[in-house]
Amino acid sequence: MSSSVWSATSLPNFSGLEIAKIETDLEQLLEANQKGIDKLVKENANPTWASLVLPLDQLHDDLHNFWSPISHLNSVKNSAEIREAYNACLPKLTQYYTELGQNKALYEAYKALAESPAAKELTQAQTEALTQTIRDFELSGVGLEGEAKKRYGEISQRLSELGSQFGENVLDATQAWSKLITDESELSGLPESALAQAKQMAEAKEQEGWLFTLDLPSYIPVASYADNAALREEMYRAFSTRASDQGGDVKFDNAPLIDEILALRHEMAEILGFENYAELSVATKMADNGQQIIDFLQDLADKSKPSAEQDLEQLKKFAKEENGVDELNVWDITYYSEKLREHKYSISQEELRPYFPMNKVLSGLFHVAQTLFGIEIREETEFDSYHKDLQLFTISKNGTDISRFYLDPYAREAKRGGAWMDSCRTRRRLSDNQLQLPVAYLVCNFTPPIGDKPALLTHNEVTTLFHEFGHGLHHMLTQVDVSAVSGINGVAWDAVELPSQFMENWCYEPEALAHIAGHFETNEPLPNDLLEKMLAAKNFQSGMQMVRQLEFSMFDLRLHKEYQAGISVQALLNDVRSNIAVTTPPEFNRFQNSFSHIFAGGYAAGYYSYKWAEVLSADAFSKFEEEGIFNVDTGAHFRDTILANGGSRSAAELFAEFRGREPSTDALLRHSGIAA
Repeated sequence: MSSSVWSATSLPNFSGLEIAKIETDLEQLLEANQKGIDKLVKENANPTWASLVLPLDQLHDDLHNFWSPISHLNSVKNSAEIREAYNACLPKLTQYYTELGQNKALYEAYKALAESPAAKELTQAQTEALTQTIRDFELSGVGLEGEAKKRYGEISQRLSELGSQFGENVLDATQAWSKLITDESELSGLPESALAQAKQMAEAKEQEGWLFTLDLPSYIPVASYADNAALREEMYRAFSTRASDQGGDVKFDNAPLIDEILALRHEMAEILGFENYAELSVATKMADNGQQIIDFLQDLADKSKPSAEQDLEQLKKFAKEENGVDELNVWDITYYSEKLREHKYSISQEELRPYFPMNKVLSGLFHVAQTLFGIEIREETEFDSYHKDLQLFTISKNGTDISRFYLDPYAREAKRGGAWMDSCRTRRRLSDNQLQLPVAYLVCNFTPPIGDKPALLTHNEVTTLFHEFGHGLHHMLTQVDVSAVSGINGVAWDAVELPSQFMENWCYEPEALAHIAGHFETNEPLPNDLLEKMLAAKNFQSGMQMVRQLEFSMFDLRLHKEYQAGISVQALLNDVRSNIAVTTPPEFNRFQNSFSHIFAGGYAAGYYSYKWAEVLSADAFSKFEEEGIFNVDTGAHFRDTILANGGSRSAAELFAEFRGREPSTDALLRHSGIAA
């Protein structure tokens, strides 16, 4: 019987990181890896899984385990020192991976293994890993020669630098802006929680008054509740012009970076024989081609836009009749939408906050996961940490530990905005037959605890936590032992959001909310009248929300599909909006300059994945609606098909096995309150 690896080396040693030595240590590791790869190629005239893949996996894992905490800290505890080390290492890593992807001898060794008699004895996961690896070699330009090969390497190098710079500009531009208000009368309408947070932020900077920033926990309450229209406009302008020539400091302007990124991506695609970058991107996804995605998005837009137009008309009518507003500015939309929500349903996000203290939400999330998937979750109290808010949990099944995850929940300075899950360690079978267990990072930017009160979440923040935990489950509940297709590895990008969006559904189920919600002072459950109002308001402005996401998706896809030299990014975005959107932002708006998903993340020509996977997740959840939302057999079936198999089988095949048929958009449109 094999054992599992749960040693001191199985978790990052954050406090042991010597920032000054990172670059030197990386160089030594890359050199050792390169020598190891050369040796493997020479010694594998007749490659087997054990002689070629397992040793190479070990080299990859050594590098991942070294770089993972550095990359993570660069996102969650950014400093001049860590940024300098990170950026110094990035070109070296990019060069290493570019040369690895173009290593013809290694490519031939993989092909020889795939075509050998021994390949018939491989498991399905091993076979799929071989198939994907060979495909990735070909998409990395392994067949390129001479000038084309050299140019591909230069492009890869530059793109990694540009992506990092884009993200840094967004972070720096966000942190460069703040507003101190000393007259409380300017803050009427803001809820007590927002005022307390702003006061706490001012005190932390040794200032008197209320301090506001462009971090979402600070920005959203102003946009939603501040009666002061001038303040709403000022913060909207600052937020929507971040990292642009319209913003505060032009040195953070991302427009030149966007132009260069797009040109280089297009050139890379052409070098590899694709018409455009969208087709290169789609080569590893569920969708067949870029046009299929455009048709998919347009179909959803055609079905959703009438509902969005009704939402907007209703909002305009309410703002005029109830508040005497003749012209609805963009910075008024969130404010009057919140007033309309309260008018229609007598409920607001702020009213729900006291019922969603972080500890209660977390225990409710764990109850849902434990019930559905037959797991146990316990908190670890002693571990190496980089911040007091960081938590570590272990997941076990039938008394055996199977995975761990870090949770870093709250917004703070020097932390990248948004929410995400990332791989810390990957599940894989080692050469000595031991099993390395998976570890995940889960990162959010929730409103932190204020004073002596615990962190109180909005319902939107609750769904974000469930979303990221869904990604985590995909990584942590895998039963695949082959690293290339274990957990989220090897999963088609347009299916990777399925488990995350799937988990959000429990945030709206009364049976689940009984465990998720409880007043922070009394633990009394969410009162029935509030619960009914919250559920009634679930699809409030869902048409407007749908077309907003479709706008982002279509913009991303068309930008990469229709790229040509001299393209105007703003003009294309305006064209997309004229077709899909129901509101038009002012001319100064530069949304694209902080669209990190596609310019600094992995979503280039892939942002549509959220909607594509939402169709799958809504349809998957409809099976629970039919059979019981806590049906343990249905939960086990989802775990054993979608979650357990990682990328070892195609997402379409796994979905069909779980659902018993092909996916349908009906459930998504029904859940959104939009008629098909």
